[in-house]
Amino acid sequence: MLVYIAEMFDVSAFLLSPYVRCFLAFFIALGLTLGFGGRVIACLHHHQLKGQPIRADGPQSHLLTKKGTPTMGGLLILGAAVVAMGLFCDWSARFVWIGVAVLIIFGAVGFADDYLKVTRQTSAAMTARMKLLLQFGTALAAILLVCRETPAEYRFILNIPYTEGWTLALGWWYVPFAMIVIAGASNGVNLSDGLDGLASGLLATVFAVFMVAAYVTGTILALEYYVPVIPQAAEVAVMCAAVIGGCLGFLWFNAKPAAVFMGDTGALALGAFLGLVAVMLKQEILLAIAGGVFVMESISVMIQVGWFKISGKRFFKMAPIHHHFEQSGWAETKIVFRFWLVGIVLAVVAAVAFVSR
Repeated sequence: MLVYIAEMFDVSAFLLSPYVRCFLAFFIALGLTLGFGGRVIACLHHHQLKGQPIRADGPQSHLLTKKGTPTMGGLLILGAAVVAMGLFCDWSARFVWIGVAVLIIFGAVGFADDYLKVTRQTSAAMTARMKLLLQFGTALAAILLVCRETPAEYRFILNIPYTEGWTLALGWWYVPFAMIVIAGASNGVNLSDGLDGLASGLLATVFAVFMVAAYVTGTILALEYYVPVIPQAAEVAVMCAAVIGGCLGFLWFNAKPAAVFMGDTGALALGAFLGLVAVMLKQEILLAIAGGVFVMESISVMIQVGWFKISGKRFFKMAPIHHHFEQSGWAETKIVFRFWLVGIVLAVVAAVAFVSR
């Protein structure tokens, strides 16, 4: 909206630059989340008298410390981010429409799952098969649209970071690969949303990396680095800035002791959007590095399930792996801070991938 108003009144090009719009989108989303957070949480409390049901097979301490806390807090992040995107993104870019659509659709899937959990008071609501079907179906549609808007020379390639522009041509195999990236990121973030502040803090860090990557990829700076030149990527930077603002604002309420949980509403949507951003920028490998904690959480669950099927025993004390450390006697805040620290280190490692010409 700002772009159209600025063009109408012939405003300075500086105010239309992605840099300025990232700044504005971040602070508007942050302000909206902080300003409306209390009211949204009060509304969720009113409609969720018993709060989110706590897994009986999870850490026993959660039955005491987290009982009665409302879920669906992701509505706060998504609402603030989408409003900021609406104000400061250039809606003539198709990437913006695709990104917002993915946030809304995955958010709706997560909302349906959270709603069933709350109304039925069970931690197992929507079946895994149904959830995966909706995730992969939406991911397929989004990828086909992204490929259509991506320059032909980059459409089906896998960019290799830390190299002087090396790429791997996957052809149409790129489509199922990208589907796995989006669905995997969605579920990885969802698995990480088990401790107060863990997922929101990690998301803000990873999105910061991709905001910078999108700004470089979508502006003249791309010519100075070994990255694909994606004209619409600058708008992706503005979208990332809006999400960062929403996540940090939400963290104010989600830090221990959490007043609200993100829930599947936020975790599935933000994870899918993170995967989509990686696909848009052709930086899927970079996502595995910057989002290494999400990868670790997902792999820990796979190992736990696989090992139990083979041996009938658990490999970890509990999965995802943050619960393993809880069962080992670590305090919740200690786990969260150390996981954040690992996330920050991985973000720095990912940023080094931008090799200058």
